[in-house]
Amino acid sequence: MSSHHIVKEKQEPALLIANGAACSSELLEELLEWSPFVVVLDGAIDRVLQLGIKVDVLLGDFDHNSTSNLEEIRQSQFPIEIVHTPDQNKTDLEKGIEFLIDRGFPAVNILWATGRRMDHTLANVFNLAKYKNEIQLVMMDDYSKIYPLKPKPSNFEKWYKRGTAISLLPLGRVEGILTANLKYPLTKSWLELGTRLGNSNEVAQDGLINVSFEVGELLLMECID
Repeated sequence: MSSHHIVKEKQEPALLIANGAACSSELLEELLEWSPFVVVLDGAIDRVLQLGIKVDVLLGDFDHNSTSNLEEIRQSQFPIEIVHTPDQNKTDLEKGIEFLIDRGFPAVNILWATGRRMDHTLANVFNLAKYKNEIQLVMMDDYSKIYPLKPKPSNFEKWYKRGTAISLLPLGRVEGILTANLKYPLTKSWLELGTRLGNSNEVAQDGLINVSFEVGELLLMECID
């Protein structure tokens, strides 16, 4: 499937493939076209290699016999760097993100991190907020793109078509939320996990939306029905 598009080193997002539900081949091919560096978590390596994807790094703790063929992988036609990360206090996704931060990547697209076990899905989504100040993160599947937002003075701004579904998910309590060009605007408002969510909003008109907030942890999701 995948020779990578030729780009300057570390000028494009890395691609990090976790071990959740697979996405469509169209989404995978689109991201591979512009991702010169691919990291795969150990539980997914067999599925990834079966797709013919050129893998740069295989990373994980290798503690569930998920990669019984490590020697075969080492001798594959594409040289694969194997990184052992035995720390049991962090998930493999956290280790993968930290690996890319240490390697100096400015951004990463994350695939196959949702679906399958709900506890893994929630942990992966919530962990986006942990690294938002160190690397630009986008988690994607066939139905959503998830962005961790930064509080003021930062703000999120992106162009969308009218009617695009947008959800705002607070991790805890988020205060001072201000939005522009959403059908249901928030003006110096608040959201709180378990109390008041900002799901199922939508873009009011073709053009830029803007989201800012003062305190808390907030995720924005582009949703595709």
